[in-house]
Amino acid sequence: MASPRDPADPGRTPASDIGDSTASDAANPHAAGTGASGTGNPTASGAGNRGDPTSRRGPENSTNPKNPSDPKGPNKPTEPRDPHSHSHPHTPLTDWPEDADYSPDERIVVNLGPQHPSTHGVLRLILELDAETVVECRLGVGYLHTGIEKNCEYRTWTQGVTFVTRADYLMPVFNELVYCLGVERLLGITDDIPPRANVIRVLLAELNRISSHLVAIATGGMEIGALTVMTFGFRERELILDVLERITGLRMNHGFVRPGGVAQDLPDDAETHVRELVATLTHRLRDYEQLLDENTVFKRRTQGVGYLDVTGCLALGVTGPILRAAGLPHDLRKTQPCCGYETYEFAVPTTDTCDAYGRYRVRVAEMKESLRIVEQCLDRLEPGPVMVADKRIAWPAQLALGADGLGNSADYIKTIMGESMEALIHHFKLVTEGFRVPVGQVYTAVESPRGELGCHLVSDGGTRPYRVHLRDPSFTNLQAVPLMVEGGLVADVIASLASTDPVLGGVDR
Repeated sequence: MASPRDPADPGRTPASDIGDSTASDAANPHAAGTGASGTGNPTASGAGNRGDPTSRRGPENSTNPKNPSDPKGPNKPTEPRDPHSHSHPHTPLTDWPEDADYSPDERIVVNLGPQHPSTHGVLRLILELDAETVVECRLGVGYLHTGIEKNCEYRTWTQGVTFVTRADYLMPVFNELVYCLGVERLLGITDDIPPRANVIRVLLAELNRISSHLVAIATGGMEIGALTVMTFGFRERELILDVLERITGLRMNHGFVRPGGVAQDLPDDAETHVRELVATLTHRLRDYEQLLDENTVFKRRTQGVGYLDVTGCLALGVTGPILRAAGLPHDLRKTQPCCGYETYEFAVPTTDTCDAYGRYRVRVAEMKESLRIVEQCLDRLEPGPVMVADKRIAWPAQLALGADGLGNSADYIKTIMGESMEALIHHFKLVTEGFRVPVGQVYTAVESPRGELGCHLVSDGGTRPYRVHLRDPSFTNLQAVPLMVEGGLVADVIASLASTDPVLGGVDR
């Protein structure tokens, strides 16, 4: 809104609107006045012609447009002014006052996140910068707490699967698997899991590993400007999620792996769809290599960026592709196998570049090895049960796809409702109360797409966990980000962080 004019002179702004320049500047030497706050900043919106300091409005140099020879014009003798006053006609056009203290060693602190898309979610990076060089980096987490671990203490052991699957939402099968392996060890039934159930677990886990790596490469490419990579990554991921939905009923957060086996057997056409998917992915993975491996821009943005060698990885507990890109072939599928992984043939890809580019190459190579494992799973699928035989533990429901969707099969409903009162009682007791787990504690770990995913379970002998704690690799790997980015440029922070592939659902769980 325009300032009111002095009734005595239409071309003059009242002194009350301009304010005491000397007093306001003394109180705030950095003031950039606009509107009613006066002429503290010659570049303000009310300063008239920004290129001519004599055009600034004020009582000492206001011009009457109707009479340029008016004594109030620029020819009127002016009183001496403070040379450091902002309203002095010869003050340079700058936002920084001449008398301000300035140190070339002064640094600025910038918050990257927690809402920034390049932070892979609600992650906050506090960056201390010297120009564009990162002097110090601190990470702030805790913006996505869901209480998953605590909620498990108030649910049965089987219901806990529904919670843990939502921790790291890009690898739900691994969350379910590591939790169920721990429950089975406490129950002492690890060796009783049917072979077909183990094969299905490995099949789903490797498909989930590929889909997670695709997101890592797609989002990492997007954040440094390679939008085609993002399109490719989500294109292939959709195909995998379609197959997972066909098998489990859900695209994500499946709740399919259960203590004792899996929720249900594979659909009749599942093997055909998985084989078609493997053939498609085998061909399309070449697109990433042809697009990025020798791409000059991509290599300049990732080679030598986010450097972390083996010593740093081991000191911080970093695992997964970051560790293998530093040259150490550590993979729990080889060193601590579960679900029969020791019987599958696959390699552990490594590089020795220790940078973001090497992590990309490792992930692409791992996807190829996962496709090899999936093909071996398909060849090993033999008819048989998919749940442990002990009826005191096995989930009683028998699911089937009917006209109204997925639910308990008609034959099973007929048995428990019309033929056996004992079966009905057992069904309700097991579903509502759950099975009891012997007193003890256990730690289990699996090789997830981001590294070692561990689960610590404590049982007090009841039907609910006493304690559940997940050792999520994203949380551990984030410790390495300051080492990767300090001393580098701000632009490299994004590429370095993307190469660690953090998922905040697992960090804050």
